[in-house]
Amino acid sequence: MSALPTPAPPVTPETAPFWRAAAGGELTLPRCTRCARFVWYPREFCPHCGGGEVSWQPVSGRGQIYSVTVVRRAPHPAYADAVPYCVAVVELDEGVRLLTNIVSSELDAPAIGQPVEAIFDPVDDERAIVRFRPVPIGREGAS
Repeated sequence: MSALPTPAPPVTPETAPFWRAAAGGELTLPRCTRCARFVWYPREFCPHCGGGEVSWQPVSGRGQIYSVTVVRRAPHPAYADAVPYCVAVVELDEGVRLLTNIVSSELDAPAIGQPVEAIFDPVDDERAIVRFRPVPIGREGAS
């Protein structure tokens, strides 16, 4: 668990499977049943091919940092005690990019291309915030 606040995200019919899986420590994403591409942000149709059916599939929870910045000034009072912290776009091994936090004791260490893995910060029994941490050297290819 990270030291960042864990605000309760809104749950909609489209996002409920994501939050339920995250609460159980698993990262799942919708996948188009027609073109087999993963979809992010969750929706009832595929933005790639226009297909009208998606099914939820577990994914590896591994990827790399696509973009990263360190926030040193809290944008909201709930984050005042958390600064500095990292905000990043992580590109999962499955090709989807997520806006997230990088949880690391070394804020200047996260770099573009660095391997990361998902961690889950519980909000309640039905939701957890998905964040990422750097993969320790030597574990980059581990499953």
